[in-house]
Amino acid sequence: MMNSWKGASARQWALWFVLLAVATTGLFLLRGRLDKAHFALVFLLVVLGGSAAGGRLLGITLAGVAFLVFDIGFVPPYYTMQVTDPFDWIILFVFLATGVIAAELMERQRREAEVARERTSEIDRIATLGAETLNAPRPEDALKAIADVIRQSMHTDECDISLTDSRVTNVLSPDDSRDVPLLPTRFMRIPLRIRDATVGTLTLRSKRPFLLSRDQERVLSALSYYAALGVERVRLASAESEAESLRRADRLKDALLASVSHDLRTPLTTIKGIANEIARGGDSERAYVIEEEADRLTALVDDLLDLSQLAAGEMDVNSEVNTADDVIGAALQRVESSYPHRSIETELKGPWTELVGRFDFVHTMRILTNLLDNASKYAPHGTPVRMTVWRANNELNFSVDNGGNPVPEDERERIFEPFFRGSLRRGEARGTGLGLSIARRLAQLQGGRLIYAPNSESASRFVLTLPAADVPAMEIVARSL
Repeated sequence: MMNSWKGASARQWALWFVLLAVATTGLFLLRGRLDKAHFALVFLLVVLGGSAAGGRLLGITLAGVAFLVFDIGFVPPYYTMQVTDPFDWIILFVFLATGVIAAELMERQRREAEVARERTSEIDRIATLGAETLNAPRPEDALKAIADVIRQSMHTDECDISLTDSRVTNVLSPDDSRDVPLLPTRFMRIPLRIRDATVGTLTLRSKRPFLLSRDQERVLSALSYYAALGVERVRLASAESEAESLRRADRLKDALLASVSHDLRTPLTTIKGIANEIARGGDSERAYVIEEEADRLTALVDDLLDLSQLAAGEMDVNSEVNTADDVIGAALQRVESSYPHRSIETELKGPWTELVGRFDFVHTMRILTNLLDNASKYAPHGTPVRMTVWRANNELNFSVDNGGNPVPEDERERIFEPFFRGSLRRGEARGTGLGLSIARRLAQLQGGRLIYAPNSESASRFVLTLPAADVPAMEIVARSL
């Protein structure tokens, strides 16, 4: 009965009673020309229409009222409840029974249609869930899509899916006989299980109390299994990511041991041999070779320390307004003393007062020094190293090229990995393969980037891009003074 009340609105009730009154008026005007069967058919038509539109209660009510109207207005003696002909009682009760049965059949049909719609909706939800989870690029996105579908299906305000860990409390145990509450509630927490193991929790919240129907419980059970599979996928992806991190760390450790053992052995052997010669009265000037090799060891240790700080996120950065001219000059001063026979050409595309950026001066000088050092090592004999600076919108760009051979396609990203020196290294070039890795991380630390970018003019070209700054030229000149 309550479902019929809910299905028939006040407007529908008023409409069908008005139609009953109109039909009664029309039949009354034609009472002398029509038979009782005609009256019964017209009233039955109104009852069927009301049952179809407003539900069982409206149909039965219309049938009862039509029965009374039929008896009083169209069965002699008129305007009384008396019936003189026994056959009229048969007509009246058949009409009433037909109207009630028709209303009941209409109600059953309505319920079957509603169940069919609900089943279709369930299939649509599950299909939507499958499409959402398959299209999600990450496991976390798939889990969020599952939570959205469940929230919409259960008509709640929030739906959270959590992995089972130390932060999850008040989780229903696998021994609970019933996970869904029997009384209306604003909060519901359900365990997500796979193969009798609880892998997470599904939490539903709503501002208003809600109570799930049996159909919703069945849908929630199916969707909860999808949620459990999504949680398991997140756990597996996390485990795979951790395993990959361990594999990378293991490869880095192997590369570190191989590189450091070789790069430490060579200068140590040289230092030991020269130290023995000096002890036997050899040329004291060779002590400078010891100093040079000791400097090489110091540089190696410094690079390793910088790499570890960058990896741990502990490297400090002090971004200030600086000119490209100043940082280039500092980098050239460091490199030219190590390569006195190598020509380094620089080109500033635009006034130096416009080539201004916001970057860490020391870190940027370190990047440019590494790029110039690499270019000087690998440039063909007699070929100058070129550095070009230009500004494009909000970016300040530094390019360094040596006119050498291009880096192979499969090595263009690997050259930025620690300890990777590439297949084009020259036999006399010394280094650990840390320079480009440190340079790229220092660039990213300042909000910039470092890429290998060959073009038609140079096959071996690296471009450093840093944030540009807008500062009046007079202020820049004043600072330089």
